[in-house]
Amino acid sequence: MALARLAELHGVATTFAPAKGVTVAVPDATVVAVLAALEIDASTPQAVRAALDRAEQAAAERLLPRTVVLWRGPDDSLAVPPHLAGLPAGTALRVTTESGDALTWTTPPSPGPTTAGRPRPDTRPEPPRGAPDRPGAAEEPEAAGGPETRWSRLPLGVHRLYAEAVDGRTADAALVVAPDEAPAPEGRAYGFLVQLYSLLSARSWGMGDLGDLAELATWSGRSLGASFVQVNPLHAGVPGAPSDPSPYRPSSRRFPDPVHLRIEDVPEYAYADPAARQRLEELREEAARLRESVLAKGALIDRDAVWELKREALEIIYRIPLGPGRRAAYDDFLAEQGRALEDHATWCALAEVHGSEWHGWPAGLRDPRSPETAAARSALKDGVDFHSRLVWLADEQLAAAGRAAREAGMAVGIVHDLAIGVHPGGSDAWAQQDAFAAGMSIGAPPDAFNAHGQDWGLPPLRPDALAASGFAPFRGLLRGILRNAGALRIDHVMGLFRLWWVPVGSPPTEGAYVRYDAEAMLAVLVLEAHRAGAVVIGEDLGTVEPGVRDALARRRVLGTSVLWFERDWDGDGLPLPPSRWREGCVATATTHDLPSTAARLTGGHVELRHRLGLLARPLEEERTEETADVTEWLGVLARLGLLPEGAGDEEGGIRAVYRFLLRTPARMVGIWLPDAVGDRRPQNLPGTWDQYPNWRLPVSDAEGRPMSLEELAASPRLHRLMAVFGARTAPPDARPS
Repeated sequence: MALARLAELHGVATTFAPAKGVTVAVPDATVVAVLAALEIDASTPQAVRAALDRAEQAAAERLLPRTVVLWRGPDDSLAVPPHLAGLPAGTALRVTTESGDALTWTTPPSPGPTTAGRPRPDTRPEPPRGAPDRPGAAEEPEAAGGPETRWSRLPLGVHRLYAEAVDGRTADAALVVAPDEAPAPEGRAYGFLVQLYSLLSARSWGMGDLGDLAELATWSGRSLGASFVQVNPLHAGVPGAPSDPSPYRPSSRRFPDPVHLRIEDVPEYAYADPAARQRLEELREEAARLRESVLAKGALIDRDAVWELKREALEIIYRIPLGPGRRAAYDDFLAEQGRALEDHATWCALAEVHGSEWHGWPAGLRDPRSPETAAARSALKDGVDFHSRLVWLADEQLAAAGRAAREAGMAVGIVHDLAIGVHPGGSDAWAQQDAFAAGMSIGAPPDAFNAHGQDWGLPPLRPDALAASGFAPFRGLLRGILRNAGALRIDHVMGLFRLWWVPVGSPPTEGAYVRYDAEAMLAVLVLEAHRAGAVVIGEDLGTVEPGVRDALARRRVLGTSVLWFERDWDGDGLPLPPSRWREGCVATATTHDLPSTAARLTGGHVELRHRLGLLARPLEEERTEETADVTEWLGVLARLGLLPEGAGDEEGGIRAVYRFLLRTPARMVGIWLPDAVGDRRPQNLPGTWDQYPNWRLPVSDAEGRPMSLEELAASPRLHRLMAVFGARTAPPDARPS
């Protein structure tokens, strides 16, 4: 079928498997819509035939794939892949590196792979873009190592490759040269997992902030021997009242949200004049009342109220002149971030005037490169500078938190979280419109757990646009988040391989998988992680197609293993013994989307879902199944000698779960911070919106009483749990279990 062949050539799947042994066809209308989002007209049979002819002809004539990936091994060797080794003899090649250097050579009569070293580059001026040197032009002599060694001289980076065959065919491609593997954690690591907003200290302005993050890292590293603290995404949110509290639906993934700033830690705060100082003190008093309403009265975290106070304080601080050194540092930051920051700050300034949904702005302002936008940027220059300044201040405090973690002896440090996508009305979607697929939203197909599928309301990046740009949007956001990270968690890491695209207005059951160049995406990820010296963690829970986990492990991207899901699914279905867990993972008891361990052990999460009408079966059926599952796990823990307190001891059960995790070979063990004090409430309850206070709950004890950071640090219950980690931080020798 012509439509299916056309879809295949553009990475669009025409079937999917909701369950093992079951294949479902994607509706033709969905395939046509997805192709349209990739600017391929398949609206009529004639259009399909014409598009297919063009695509097949282009594939037949193509000298190079859209992206070429070269992996450099630990011995500095670099093997040439078959599609390069097989280029026609006499093909003229030119590589323009990231730094602007140029290398040129001609393919030999019998090209082959090489693992040779790197001679000097050709640094002569670059010819016009897209015009590689002709065969033999500007070549180095064979004494430099011969044409077959030219690939191996390439430095790490994302370069541009140009080719021209003797028959006149030309091509250019992104060329990614990456280390063979991402950095790995040193030895065995354990640390806390926490949603930063939920961790209030006595100095917070109503929600956890970057000062609290530094404090948590310092305390847990120095006093408890923790190696890391993992937080939720700290990406810039979409402004508005009420704002979306989810950290996984940001305006921008590249830049941090200034709502996380510790106001008193901004250096200029100390230099306020008396009138400004008085107003700042009044704002601090209002913030203290807001904080106490959460900690003492059990109110929900109110991000909008926090931002209202901080926004006014930051406007006051903004009017305090920067000293010469601070001004120079700020100017350097602006130059380093360039257009990306200018676009983000411009969107923020425009959103204050026209609202945060740019699709509804005046027509001229919907285009970030239009004359109207340029004029508005000039008219709003103070607002643009204000928002640029806030990003700089947040970056400084993120860097300070990272330093605090390292100085506390943390081997990994702060683990940042990269959301899977961005809000369709936010700054990234506005500034990078060519990179996003218009009229599409990502989600998940129907499966055994959710017959209706999911629509996350986030526009997908276009795989063709990524390749054409040398993966610039992906590289930019990675560099932005990795600059202050000891490790990076990637939400729904399977999105590097494929994403479920849903046409806007269609149900999520009528979507289609669109494939990405996973090798290139992984290469860019590993390259940027290498440059930052950061560990990479992939959230690979849920439906994972065959080969994905192996591909991630090959590049030393750690996976995520949650105790309750680790069963022998291909065998007897029993809990997986610790010796059979994978080493390359972060082992945890729960996540922000799952019940806490206390709620799991007591069955409290079933009761919660029943009260909210979320159960798909009668309550007693759900209770019976959950009780059986927990009883089975408790039996495993008891047989392993990990439950000396007995099955009826809830706190002892939590400790037993973490003893089990330490028995596994997992490189990293994550402790859900609310578990340490018996918190029963999930931070997010999927399937709810206003029925449950998602993303607005402070860390609380077993009775639901909010606890400050200071109370957590002094908690006897927390210290009893952490004694488990002090007793053993490495798994026992492998033995039957």
